[in-house]
Amino acid sequence: MSISFENPCAPALLILAAGMGSRYGGLKQIDPVGPGGETVLDYSVYDALAAKFGKLVFVIRRDFEQAFREKAGRRFESKVDVRYVYQELDRLPGGHKAPAGREKPWGTGHAVWCAGADLTEPFAVINADDYYGADSFRQLGRFLASTDVAGRPARCCMIGFRLVNTLSEFGSVSRGICTVDAQGFLTNVNEVTGIDHTHLEAGGSASPARFSGDEIVSMNCWGFTPAIFPSLERQFTGFLAAHGHGLKSEFYIPSAVTGLINAGEATVSILPTSSSWFGVTYREDRPRVVASLQALVQSGVYPASLWS
Repeated sequence: MSISFENPCAPALLILAAGMGSRYGGLKQIDPVGPGGETVLDYSVYDALAAKFGKLVFVIRRDFEQAFREKAGRRFESKVDVRYVYQELDRLPGGHKAPAGREKPWGTGHAVWCAGADLTEPFAVINADDYYGADSFRQLGRFLASTDVAGRPARCCMIGFRLVNTLSEFGSVSRGICTVDAQGFLTNVNEVTGIDHTHLEAGGSASPARFSGDEIVSMNCWGFTPAIFPSLERQFTGFLAAHGHGLKSEFYIPSAVTGLINAGEATVSILPTSSSWFGVTYREDRPRVVASLQALVQSGVYPASLWS
């Protein structure tokens, strides 16, 4: 099955693919895990094109640009408008410079900020190495297609997953734990590190666990408009003033979104999804991802070879 869609008025998909893969032990963005040699990213792009997204913007690093273009980007260039943005340590606002010895990227918020010049339409943001499911992209596409780019406050959204469905069997993870009001709007995202199955309650007992597992979490599956970029730059500039001397400090999207909400510059609708989520945080996660994709192919959700 061949899917392509080009429409300059359609939403864009911003794909964060500049991660170093230190816990995975390599570039998981281009690791083949599908039955036809597809990456997780292939399935996200396939679902996004089916949901009528009209442009792909990849945030990558220059040191693996050639490998990424050859293994991933070029297979999409004949189907849709493809752009590349570089997340570089010294690409910073306000004259800030990276401290000597820093190697770690500045985080997902910085990655989105780097793409500002390439996004004039409503856009979704995803991680390249996470599987979000077709329903997530359909919901994002519908929401963004009906969004006024010039509207104030900016009308944004987030796909919400249950915490228990996002954990790894092979190590702890960081998750953005969301607070949602009675109208279904996000009010806060609290980034919590070191979460694993031992932090979940057992059968509702009065255990010392901190989470029930039903909490809505952010898996970096967002919908934004370009109206967020001035505020995003202000927040990032403030972050650098306070934390820019650190070698590992990171500016995360959830922190930026919380700042937008608190300043009254955005509303964020939570869109619960029926899609399952899985990702490749650790090398040990790979067999589960391979099996999950194989099951989706066997059930008819995807063809055995996505792009043939």
